[in-house]
Amino acid sequence: MKIPKRIQPLVEAGLVDEVVRRLMSGKEADVYVVRCGAEIRCAKVYKEAAKRSFKKAVQYQEGRKVRNSRRARAMEKGSKFGRRQQEEIWQNAEVDALYKLANAGVRVPQPYVCLEGVLLMELVTDDEGDVAPRLSDVSMSAEQAREDFTVVMTYVIRMLCAGVIHGDLSEFNVLVDEFGPVIIDLPQAVDAAANNNAFRMLARDVANMSGYYGQYAPELLDNNYAREIWALYEEGKLGPDTQLTGLFEESAEEADVDSVLEEIKAVLAEEQNRQARMNDSDDRLK
Repeated sequence: MKIPKRIQPLVEAGLVDEVVRRLMSGKEADVYVVRCGAEIRCAKVYKEAAKRSFKKAVQYQEGRKVRNSRRARAMEKGSKFGRRQQEEIWQNAEVDALYKLANAGVRVPQPYVCLEGVLLMELVTDDEGDVAPRLSDVSMSAEQAREDFTVVMTYVIRMLCAGVIHGDLSEFNVLVDEFGPVIIDLPQAVDAAANNNAFRMLARDVANMSGYYGQYAPELLDNNYAREIWALYEEGKLGPDTQLTGLFEESAEEADVDSVLEEIKAVLAEEQNRQARMNDSDDRLK
C-alpha cells in the first residue's frame, strides 16, 4: 500500500521497508502492519491532540514529571512549544511504560523506536503467525476464563509494583496469543504515586476485567480485588507475586457506596460505547 506520510520518516531512516496494511484505527492512534527487513512489526501512528477522542486526558497526565523547567513552564502556559512538548510526553509515556512493564514481568509488545510520533514495536501474533486477536474477539471456557483472569490480575499487581496503572484496561486493550494475555495501549499509563485519580483508575481496570471474564465464570464478578490490591500497596505489602484472596473488609471510613456504584455504572456505559466504536472502526476497515 502507499506509505502514509507519518511513516515516511521511518522509511527514510531505514527502519521500515514496506507498509503492508492498516491494522486498525483507534481513538488515539492508527496502527499499521509493516515490514522491517525480514521482520513483520507494527507501527503505531499517534493522532494529534486535536484529532484524538481520548477523554479526560489531563486526568491521566497528572503527576507526570517534566525535568526541564523551560518545558514545564511552556506546557503550563499552553504555548505552541508547550503543546508540542505535551504531545512528545504523551507519546513517550507508552514507550517508557512498555520497557518498565516488560522489566517488571508483564507481557507487553516489545518496543523498538519512537520517531516523529510513530512507535515501532513488536506485532503480537497467534500460533499460525496471524495478528493475535483482541480479548473482545475471543470466547473461552469457564476454566480458561479463571486462569486468564488470574494472569491479568497478576499483571495489574506487577504494574502497580512498578508504579504504573494502565488506566484504560479492558478487553479491547488485551491481545491473546498462544501463551495467554498481552497488555497493550499504554500512552495514558498513570503514575500511581503522583496521580490523585490512581485508585479510581485501578478500580475501573479491575472492574472491566472482572466484568469481561465474569461472562464465562460468573463467580469472578464477586470480588474486591481493587480495594485489596490498593490497601496492600498503601501498606507497602504488595509484591509482584502477591496472591489475592478477593476478600476485603471495608472500614466505616471507606468512600460512600453510592459513588462507587456510579463509577461502576459509568464503566459499563463506557464499555458499551467503546465496543460500538470499535465495531464501527472494524467495519470501516473491511
